[in-house]
Amino acid sequence: MRSLTSRGRRAAWTSLALAGTLGLIPATQAHGAESGPKPKAAKTPVQAYGQLHVCGTQLCSASGKPVQLRGMSTHGTQWYPQCLTGAALDAQAYDWKASVLRVSTYAREGAYSTDPKKYTALANRLVDMASARGMYVIVDWHTIHPGDPHQDLDNARAFFKQIAERHKRKHNVIYEIANEPNGVSWPTIRSYSEKIIPVIRTRAPGSVVLVPTRGWATLGLAEAATERAIVKDPVRAKNVMYTFHFYATAGQEQFLKRLDRASDKLPIFVSEWAVASWNGWGKDYAMAQKYVDLMAKKKIGWTNWSLSDNHKDLSVFKKDTCSTGKFGTSSLTPNGVWVRQRTRG
Repeated sequence: MRSLTSRGRRAAWTSLALAGTLGLIPATQAHGAESGPKPKAAKTPVQAYGQLHVCGTQLCSASGKPVQLRGMSTHGTQWYPQCLTGAALDAQAYDWKASVLRVSTYAREGAYSTDPKKYTALANRLVDMASARGMYVIVDWHTIHPGDPHQDLDNARAFFKQIAERHKRKHNVIYEIANEPNGVSWPTIRSYSEKIIPVIRTRAPGSVVLVPTRGWATLGLAEAATERAIVKDPVRAKNVMYTFHFYATAGQEQFLKRLDRASDKLPIFVSEWAVASWNGWGKDYAMAQKYVDLMAKKKIGWTNWSLSDNHKDLSVFKKDTCSTGKFGTSSLTPNGVWVRQRTRG
């Protein structure tokens, strides 16, 4: 997700649219139901699937079976901390049945670049919290401005070095090495990726890495390009998937077709999507359902944007409700109700 000052992306999307606290508590308490006899605990996603790996075009379990992860992305961790508490993650893990949480650490925009120690520690804490609940975690290095991720290369190296070292014995951590490159070619993105991946793999050799695609992670579509460059010259590393982002109200059928076509050739993970447009407004549930159905059919994993309580349509919590500490269904926006149902499957 990018800020509202992102004029280049705004123009691209508009043009396309016109064209077409770890404290664990029982799950019942997490969403306000009465307590009662506890059912036998089911396996957590991590217990069920083990260490994930890429097999062909799929994300697969330790036993080699295709897996579809579903869950939420935080907003930038410098914002909405009230929505990232132990109780909030209890609701995600036990009520929403989410199998994954994406932790978005902004490279700039008042986050990592202003206080690397603080935002690395916060990412570590959220990884630990999600891990304690048996969820997979995507550590997202959230680059937006400037569009070339090389501009934050040294910070990215430092961030992933510390994160991977801290969690190298965990089997549930996935690394998204940049968010939305824009205005740069695929060879530039590939070059950046091949500089960062070794930083992670020397510490966590079995980890899955998510590599961004051009045009704000649209497989080039927002910049009038295709996925062919990736197919022809992929990142030279194993256990790699490529990211795709869509906003249903803006993307419409052309983005759906791109996802369908590219996922036949490449391992794709949809690490950011929303029912709304990229600016946070709009509700095209019918279009969004088409994406959800496609991703379910092809077992494409996803994380929805975002775990927040602002006034926009893409937030899953009602405005200012996270500070109450209540994360049951009564706290959800209509968008939150809809996304929760799809996360539960």
